[in-house]
Amino acid sequence: MELILWRHADAELGRPDGERRLTEKGLKQAARMAKWLAARLPEEYVVMASPAVRAQQTARALSEDLKTVPDLDTSASAKDLIRACGWPRGGTVVAVGHQPTMGEVASQLITGSSAAWAVKKGAIVWLSLQGAEARPRLKAWISPDLL
Repeated sequence: MELILWRHADAELGRPDGERRLTEKGLKQAARMAKWLAARLPEEYVVMASPAVRAQQTARALSEDLKTVPDLDTSASAKDLIRACGWPRGGTVVAVGHQPTMGEVASQLITGSSAAWAVKKGAIVWLSLQGAEARPRLKAWISPDLL
């Protein structure tokens, strides 16, 4: 299985939280990361996104064909996200969500314990689990400012 954790790109400040939109910077971040991902993703993959507007906008930079998943919302736990993505079953999933959940999922899957790892806005953490491996390999951890 390939699991790509993608934190939403830079968003406006304000309330209500779920309606915050991407800034101009965020739109550019999402577009750069989507271009990078599109060149590397397999032909078949699933895009899942939080219902929050900023996550939806980030995900749509990659694909209009996305699944809105409440278990990726701002209040989601690492356990919620892992379950919603179907880990560790087969396939490739791009999950667009929020901090601190993205960092906690990365920590839990890579090390087996939960820690508050920081994932920058617009960044991806790409995990790959092959065959009988006990823990996934870190395939990439990239922020949009490096692209």
